[in-house]
Amino acid sequence: RPDLLFLDIQLQGRDSMQLLGELKESLSQMPKVIFTTAYADRKYLMSAIKFSAIDYLLKPVGKNELTLAIAKAVDSSTKNEEVPTQVSGKIPFNTPNGKMLVDGDDIAYLCAEGNYARIVTFHDEETILESLKSLEQQLPESFLRIDRSTILNMKHVYKVNSRRSQCILMSPDKQELILDLSKSGIKTLLSMIP
Repeated sequence: RPDLLFLDIQLQGRDSMQLLGELKESLSQMPKVIFTTAYADRKYLMSAIKFSAIDYLLKPVGKNELTLAIAKAVDSSTKNEEVPTQVSGKIPFNTPNGKMLVDGDDIAYLCAEGNYARIVTFHDEETILESLKSLEQQLPESFLRIDRSTILNMKHVYKVNSRRSQCILMSPDKQELILDLSKSGIKTLLSMIP
C-alpha cells in the first residue's frame, strides 16, 4: 500500500477521481494524495478536496511548492498518528454529558463558543469541551480553519457569497446550511477556491 500518491487529473483511459474511488473501496486506509496537474478548473479542485487531497499543485510545479506539499503530507501523517483512537471511522469528542462519536464527513463546520467549540452537522449541533485549536489536530485534511472562530469542512462548500459574507454548505442529500462569516473568513475561503 502506498503512503503517498502524486496524481494528474487525466490518466490514460480514465481520470484520477475514478482511480481514487476504486482505491477508497478496496483499501482500508487511503494513501495521502498530492495532485500535480495543468487543470485549474474549480470542479477538479473540489473533487480533490472531497478525496482529502493534501495539495493541488498547478503545473509547472516549482521546487518550493513541491517541497511544501511533501512536508504537509509528512506532517499530516505524523498528526494522524497522534489522533485519539477512532471507532469505526468516527471521531470522538468530549461533550458536557459524556462523549460523542461523529463521522468526519457528517460535520459541516465547527465554531468557537468561548473556551469551547460547537460542532454543527446538517442534523444536529453540540457543544464540545475542547478549543478549536485542539480540535484542528483531530480533524481530517478536508477541514480548513478560515478565521479565528470557524473551521469549515471544505467537502460541503457549495457557494460563497462575498457580498453578504456568507458560505452555503450542502450535504450529500442536498440539505443546505447558511453560515455567516467574517470578512477575513470569506477572503481565506475565496483564496482556497480558484
